Amino acid sequence: MPAVIALGCISTNADNLVILHTNDTHSAIDPQKDGTGGILRRKVIVDSVRNANDNVLVIDAGDALQGTLYFTLFQGEVERKLMDAMGYDIMILGNHEFDSGIDVLRDYVSKSKAQWLTTNYDLRETPLDSLFVPYIIKEYGGKKIAFIGINLNPDGMISAANAVGVKYLDGIKAANSTAWSLKHNDRVDMVIAVTHIGYNSEIKPVDVDIAAASEDIDLIIGGHSHTKIDPADSGTPSWKTVNALGDSIPVVQTGSLGRYVGEIDINLDNMGVSYRLIPVNSRLDNNIEKDFAAILSPYRHSVDSILRIKVGKAAEPLLKADFSLVNLVSDMVKEIGENLNGAAVDLAVMNKGGIRCDVPSGEITRGLMMQMMPFDNRVVILDITGRDLAEAFDVMSGRLGDGISGGYAEFDNETLKCTRILIGGKELDPERVYRIATIDYLATGGDYMKSFKNGKEVARSNNILYDDMINCLLNGSLKGKKLKGDKTLRMVGKIQ
Repeated sequence: MPAVIALGCISTNADNLVILHTNDTHSAIDPQKDGTGGILRRKVIVDSVRNANDNVLVIDAGDALQGTLYFTLFQGEVERKLMDAMGYDIMILGNHEFDSGIDVLRDYVSKSKAQWLTTNYDLRETPLDSLFVPYIIKEYGGKKIAFIGINLNPDGMISAANAVGVKYLDGIKAANSTAWSLKHNDRVDMVIAVTHIGYNSEIKPVDVDIAAASEDIDLIIGGHSHTKIDPADSGTPSWKTVNALGDSIPVVQTGSLGRYVGEIDINLDNMGVSYRLIPVNSRLDNNIEKDFAAILSPYRHSVDSILRIKVGKAAEPLLKADFSLVNLVSDMVKEIGENLNGAAVDLAVMNKGGIRCDVPSGEITRGLMMQMMPFDNRVVILDITGRDLAEAFDVMSGRLGDGISGGYAEFDNETLKCTRILIGGKELDPERVYRIATIDYLATGGDYMKSFKNGKEVARSNNILYDDMINCLLNGSLKGKKLKGDKTLRMVGKIQ
């Protein structure tokens, strides 16, 4: 039996239900560079809360996968084994659960011990159909509590090839109709929506929309937007939002990368809710369970060996925040594309969301490159009209930070529409066909770049992007150069 540490647990009796929740942990098995997070530490928290409370549920709100070598090498096996050993009860899909395709996802879900929910994905034409239920009802202390799962619209976010057969049902309609039925037909006392749609963003619906439209949802446990919601921190969004009846209901989320575990305490007498975030940090290290750590040990050896293979050096840190890294990656995509094309291309486009971590100064390893660009993307060459390019630039300007190499754009701060686009130093011609290098995810409309689907694919690399980038470091024009990135900010949305 592992030692119990004092976490200041909110409840200690059978008259309460405690829900521990995570979201967007993104295969962050080991602690982050700042010392926070780590799945072995998370287990200490879960065990401690379980030892102090009679009724405990552990829930994940999606994107438990993708982002480190643990997923790249083992395709969810590590995350599943550790989350099963931790005793996760309820899980839903994030968009990144689809990253390796629906057959790999079926294997992952079918072996999981958790109950998987989706209320607004019709999976009848997929291999996932029998593995999901639209809702669960659990009873504690004579009270019936129902859980539903609301997922994001895959169009523009999940590669179509990875979600064949998945049919999206409107999130608000599915949430409302199911919650109404649970309250009025099944007579449940509380409906909890577990969502992976984001707290608030331009892509609708989001959690605050679900809440505002509903009379029957009592609590939302969210994910996707990596929003830290902490009642003890006034600098984070409010954990209460107004529903269709004008009542305040809790909407909670833990941020990302397993830095926090959310703890929801429900008083089963009056159905009141308390909430806090529990930090996952080094204070937990002395209580890590040896048997749990032993599950991870063989996988960590494989990860560490790849992290030791040197492929280059960085003279200074390359960061997403100052655009030096996304500019460098865009330049590398352009070089890879020109090698693939056998001639110069007009432009290269790279999305910032495809870059998952910074590059510190010093040695660059193969493992670091794989973690920075973990997706199975490939560089492709597209022929695309200037008109479709302009539409894509408007999408990029709306989120800021995507990279272009060989071009420049300005945008209007109010409309977030591009007012000027230069390619190769010349004004964009809507009627001209441009030859560009990008990645296949964007070329098929991913990251909401729908106009790229109008382009014609001319060539495609046989290599995964991180392998082409490693070759670029070892053999390309960057070999022997000090990599500093391009801090002139040739970025969509940067006005000069």
